Amino acid sequence: MKPLASKLPATGTTIFSVMSQLAQARDAINLSQGFPDFEPPEALTDRVTHYLKSGRNQYAPMTGVPELRRAIAGKIARTSGVEVDAEAAVTVTSGATEALFCAIHTVVHPGDEVIVFDPAYDSYAPAVRLAGGNTVHLALAAPDYRIDWDALSAALSPRTRLVIINTPHNPTGSILTRADLDRLAAALDAGAPDCYVLSDEVYEHIIFDGETHASVLAHPQLAPRSFAVFSFGKTCHATGWKVGYCVAPPEFTAEVRKIHQYNTFATAAPMQWALADFVRDEPGQYLGLPAFYQRKRDLFAGLLADSQFRPLPCAGTYFQLADYSALLPECGDLDDLAFAKWLTTEKGIAAIPLSPFHQTPPGNRIIRFCFAKRDETLERAGEILCGI
Repeated sequence: MKPLASKLPATGTTIFSVMSQLAQARDAINLSQGFPDFEPPEALTDRVTHYLKSGRNQYAPMTGVPELRRAIAGKIARTSGVEVDAEAAVTVTSGATEALFCAIHTVVHPGDEVIVFDPAYDSYAPAVRLAGGNTVHLALAAPDYRIDWDALSAALSPRTRLVIINTPHNPTGSILTRADLDRLAAALDAGAPDCYVLSDEVYEHIIFDGETHASVLAHPQLAPRSFAVFSFGKTCHATGWKVGYCVAPPEFTAEVRKIHQYNTFATAAPMQWALADFVRDEPGQYLGLPAFYQRKRDLFAGLLADSQFRPLPCAGTYFQLADYSALLPECGDLDDLAFAKWLTTEKGIAAIPLSPFHQTPPGNRIIRFCFAKRDETLERAGEILCGI
């Protein structure tokens, strides 16, 4: 038998798994992988218990529990002022990553080009490759990580099938404004009128300093050509449940569902029923997330004030980038991956390097911390970081 030929020969274990495993092995404070160290709201977990004991333990409908899809449509109307068809435009998926995968495979054919902005979430490029497409990587530059619209316009071509945007942006914490979406729409109309948009909006409610989330769903020129992806894991502090959803025009959604039904088919039923109740009855939870996480951002940034780490701007998400270049004389000339491993093994703090998010790493000395943690966790981490 011939050796198995990998369809993803350049892909290894994700950096999130690598760093979390190292953190566990070293009993380090895990500020690497993006998950809270506190529990989901009790009102939500109580509803899960209720449905676990109420006969909601068999397959959910492939498209998602109707009550949850209606609750999602209601939430979108409340937050974005847009009416979406819960039956024909909303699909519940097993996490946002599955929604991203299904959307990419809906539109990308062999030889198509997909534009991504580096640093980019690491699931995009492998999904494009598996669909036979090619990624075109455009760099976002520190410290603000804004899109270079001239570079985007220059990269668009008749081969461009999809542009993937992410706002608020993981790993940098930058956001896109309505004016940015206007520029995206104008660039596509001029340079790639048949191109689609995939908008990763999983941190939609974690946005700071009085800014509001700009969704493609609320943009009249982009909405007809866009897939928007969201995550209850991020919104409800329940990343382990893996419940996300994709919202797209009905004709796009019909194609997404063809792929979804042969991927995961359906998502855990008790969680869907519980989320339907919670999203409908407790809107204050997601509406309160900006203030909840801004306080944690400010706490963590304040804890770093007396350290040699330099926090970069963070307009959204629950991630804080920090430049560690002031530490190089003490730590040796370590690249970000080596530094992240040193920080974990020698100092007991796990972080994420940025180089795995780039096709061509820029060589700067920046790592990512997750501040979705209890205050006491952040305070312990801050004490250690200030002592380096």
